[in-house]
Amino acid sequence: MNTSPPQVSSSDPQPAVSLRFEQAIEQLQQSVRRLESGELSLEDSLKSFEEGIRLVRACQDTLQKAERRVEQLIRVNAQGEAELEPFAHGGKG
Repeated sequence: MNTSPPQVSSSDPQPAVSLRFEQAIEQLQQSVRRLESGELSLEDSLKSFEEGIRLVRACQDTLQKAERRVEQLIRVNAQGEAELEPFAHGGKG
């Protein structure tokens, strides 16, 4: 399933750099490892935490879009049977 990629930026409140969901998860895991290591300064820890929050929000947005897409594609009718609905694809993939 190809969903809109998470948007991430380490310095802007509004994300600017586009990442795939999997890349965002990997970066989030790296941020957690850096924070858990205890080797970062307070300032670097705050920057890493802010980056992590942006990544989490971007991933949540991507997952919500995917969930809406799945719900649109498969619906259950009154007889309990799946009703498939075509999805108007808005991008590549």
